[in-house]
Amino acid sequence: MILSDKAILEAIRKEEIVIEPFDRSCLGTNSYDVHLGKYLATYNNRVLDAKQHNEITSFEIPEEGFVLQTDTLYLGVTQEYTETHNAVPFLEGKSSVGRLGIDIHATAGKGDVGFCNTWTLEISCTQPVRIYAGMPIGQLIYFAIEGEIENYYNKKKNAKYTERTLYPVESMMWKNKF
Repeated sequence: MILSDKAILEAIRKEEIVIEPFDRSCLGTNSYDVHLGKYLATYNNRVLDAKQHNEITSFEIPEEGFVLQTDTLYLGVTQEYTETHNAVPFLEGKSSVGRLGIDIHATAGKGDVGFCNTWTLEISCTQPVRIYAGMPIGQLIYFAIEGEIENYYNKKKNAKYTERTLYPVESMMWKNKF
């Protein structure tokens, strides 16, 4: 079951969902619009290795915007810091963003109960497109959960993305054992 606008507001009132900054005008019928933060990053190496720490270089999006190029993975970040303690958050791209040929996540659209952070975006595009810090980029949809939670993300010992940040975060796949 997807939470409605009234259910999202009630969860915010109960501090089961936290959105900072919160802007009531960004609340839709059953979602909350999030915006592109001011930092992007790209990987330093063209060939990435899943068993190695692939370092990134972050940069600020200039006021005049930044042109995304095809064949490059950009990591972005939401302006909004969120916490979700009693629902499963899903991040989806806005249709207006998709119609510009921009994908905002390669595979990681679902968050975990207990995720407390900004969202790193895995941005790619089908043709060059200029983007801007602060533009609407996606929407959070919250799904109700059934049953008690045993292992909240922010309390897991092996959780890799818990350090609060304003910057995109590179893949931590290299921390897995395989």
